Amino acid sequence: MRISDRIISATFMAFMSLTATAQSEGGLVAALEAEKKLDKKLSIEAEAELRTRNDFKTMDRWSIGLGASYKFNKWIKADAGYTFLNTNFHEDISLKSNGNYNNWRPSYWGIRHRMHASMTGTYKFSNNLRISLRERWQYTYRPEKTVTRWDFDNSWWEDKARGAKGKNQLRSRLQVEYDKKKALFTPYASAEFYNALAIEKIRYTVGTDINVKKNHTFNIFYRYQNMKNVEDDEYEPDMHYLGVGYKVKF
Repeated sequence: MRISDRIISATFMAFMSLTATAQSEGGLVAALEAEKKLDKKLSIEAEAELRTRNDFKTMDRWSIGLGASYKFNKWIKADAGYTFLNTNFHEDISLKSNGNYNNWRPSYWGIRHRMHASMTGTYKFSNNLRISLRERWQYTYRPEKTVTRWDFDNSWWEDKARGAKGKNQLRSRLQVEYDKKKALFTPYASAEFYNALAIEKIRYTVGTDINVKKNHTFNIFYRYQNMKNVEDDEYEPDMHYLGVGYKVKF
């Protein structure tokens, strides 16, 4: 084995040792949102978001989305939308049955397309406590992408097509908030379950809206993302997110 091959192998042995012991990472979520009411029931929305991972050091993804919502009454609301995502996919290394390295694919940027449709039921108690349940179907499509990977057997870089893939998920979110009229803060807590034949991840979020003006709201939150049954090519670690956001209504 050449010296360069030994260096690469040693690097990945260290990498595999670190990832085996790593339990979670930290990241940032930053979002901007704008909403325009067309009438008392119908609204359109636009949103931009970015995320980091690797304890805030690595850009994870950015996205832009458009959607619309319709409020049937004070209890029931429906919404649908489309999101364009540009994602920094995690690096991947495969092993042979004897434990030796086979191929290494570095991290790379690739796009995804996502559509969703939701129904949300809300009830507000007389003590200003509001509870809501949102059921969301989403479909995410990842186009085929040619990526570069390292072949340990032949000691060279090669191009490899990562096939297109579509995925359906059901997201169920239960949220409780204290929504007092004209209050500066609207604290909330939620749990959201991602289901695709099995629960794949759970998001626990606590935060507050800061109602600066009637049409201007800031949001800060902490979120813990607990990964469950995820396919190998969709690896994500457990995440601790800090989030900030701003929303304007027209």
